[in-house]
Amino acid sequence: MSTDSSINDSAIGSSTTKKILILPGDGIGPEIVTEAVKVLETVNDKFALGLVFEEGLLGGCAIDATGVPFPDKTLAQAKAADAILLGAVGGPKWDQIDRSIRPERGLLAIRSELELFGNLRPATLYPQLAAASSLKPEVVSGLDILIVRELTGGIYFGSPRGIDETDSGERRGYNTYVYTESEIRRVGHLAFESARKRGGKVCSVDKANVLEVTMLWREVMTELGKDYPDVELSHMYVDNAAMQLVRAPKQFDVIVTGNMFGDILSDQASMLTGSIGMLPSASLAINGKGLYEPCHGSAPDIAGQGLANPLATILSAAMMLRYSLDMSEPADTIEAGVGAVLDQGLRTADIVSDGMRQVGTREMGSAVLSTLR
Repeated sequence: MSTDSSINDSAIGSSTTKKILILPGDGIGPEIVTEAVKVLETVNDKFALGLVFEEGLLGGCAIDATGVPFPDKTLAQAKAADAILLGAVGGPKWDQIDRSIRPERGLLAIRSELELFGNLRPATLYPQLAAASSLKPEVVSGLDILIVRELTGGIYFGSPRGIDETDSGERRGYNTYVYTESEIRRVGHLAFESARKRGGKVCSVDKANVLEVTMLWREVMTELGKDYPDVELSHMYVDNAAMQLVRAPKQFDVIVTGNMFGDILSDQASMLTGSIGMLPSASLAINGKGLYEPCHGSAPDIAGQGLANPLATILSAAMMLRYSLDMSEPADTIEAGVGAVLDQGLRTADIVSDGMRQVGTREMGSAVLSTLR
């Protein structure tokens, strides 16, 4: 992966230097991150952004190199960075090791250590890809949803957790689903503030008819909604929300929900847009620092074959510029470049359709670069 030293050296002397930590990760991660870094280097040069790049280890590659998925060195790098770009973590290679040190634990750890509590997952359908959606074009055309997922609490982090044996010798697995009022309020503010910049609607998704923790979630969201009289608040049970995302997805503007529900619904929403390979994400701390990554996984079945779609990672880089670095113009330029490439009829395997030209990872990245230059 390229991190052009001439760009870095020129940026170091700038009073506005911004440190970007690059975490390629596992599977297709290094391939897609390479293309996104090339894009960042290009806009860095074009707009004199003062970006400095450093590479680190997270996930399975970190286990191979250090024995743990989130080394202390990576934590230090992450704390010193202004923003972080991640590829993907995990793969079958590490499925048999102890659960406590699997690659995914590294991802959970970096979110927790940096207090990346708010996950923004846009599900936006590029008009050029309406035919790639599994739903009818009239159902998804114009789709523009933002899912705000709480990221550092809920059942993924609650304790106690584990696998033990009952008195009868039967194995039993258990997890704890827990949220505090402050955790709910914090992510709620993020959702309402986001809605103010969009369509002015928030749908809070819970399971308050069954789970006490989401009864509290609904109560806090209702209280918080009174502070945002200009935003329309609605509530929906998660099973209904899953159905409505398929039946009439354009009814939603901003969806806010907990960690587990958000994990599931955001992946479901991704297929409304034609491919999860098109969707970026941002995980934000209260101070604006963020970790940016594509919504898809490490796709080990196609790793190293040059088939992966780099556009979600490139769009994640654009989100990084906009949300953590307050650099809207280069972010707009990157997003416009992605649209221009789709207009040219270029498609990776996950979004190809009749009449389009299928390209690989590197060719798609190069096409975006050509629009920027």
